[in-house]
Amino acid sequence: MNVLWVFAHPEPRSLSGALRDDGLRTLRDLGHDVRESDLYAMKWNPVVDAADFGAEAGDERLVVGATSARAHADGELSQDIVAEQEKLAWADAVVVQFPLWWYGMPAILKGWFDRVFVKGFGYGVRAEDGRTLRYGEGRLAGKRAMVVLTAGAREPAMGPRGVNGSLAEVLWPLHHGTLFYAGMSVLPPVAVYGADRVPDAQFADARSHLRTRLSTLETTEPIPFRTQNGGDYDDDLVLRPDRAPGVTGLAVHLRQAG
Repeated sequence: MNVLWVFAHPEPRSLSGALRDDGLRTLRDLGHDVRESDLYAMKWNPVVDAADFGAEAGDERLVVGATSARAHADGELSQDIVAEQEKLAWADAVVVQFPLWWYGMPAILKGWFDRVFVKGFGYGVRAEDGRTLRYGEGRLAGKRAMVVLTAGAREPAMGPRGVNGSLAEVLWPLHHGTLFYAGMSVLPPVAVYGADRVPDAQFADARSHLRTRLSTLETTEPIPFRTQNGGDYDDDLVLRPDRAPGVTGLAVHLRQAG
């Protein structure tokens, strides 16, 4: 496979950096072709502005969606954005690695998605019959995505009844609202808990687990999100009454919910 590894941690000598290095070696040893976007090392600009779209800052109001779509179609996106889109087009699978900060991604990674997943590429894609292609369809359909993250919390505190909320719900905006929205098949994440105090034995376990997951990158079953256009939703994009009847919450958007 062609694998793109997107890495967002400011310290290459960190636990995250060690896992990244080992993960890249593992992929290459398995025969995959690998490219990397190390966002801090690249000094990636996370801020969307008119310059992204070949537009001059002035009195005219910037409408990001429409302007980005036009720039994408006309080949006027800034070169750093184009380079990342070319990596994504090349990749069969994408590994997104980051430390969990304040229930989300570091700003530099959020800005990578903001700038790279422009309208016409990450969203706003339509089929020939006019259907909007998202939530399982789109330009990135057929690609696999897997999140690798470190969290300061202990694992029980990020379980179904943990004070921090379950990891599945914490990652919902990224898993369902970004990666799956853009069409990608999203694999269960690889998480290292208590990352600020990992003893050698736990690090060895984490490294072994990551290697195992990377060895099955092609075959692991993705999270069973419901596709938008698969018949589960009505014209208002509300789950039909016969799907998971009487149940609400994020989990109803998983096929296993009934």
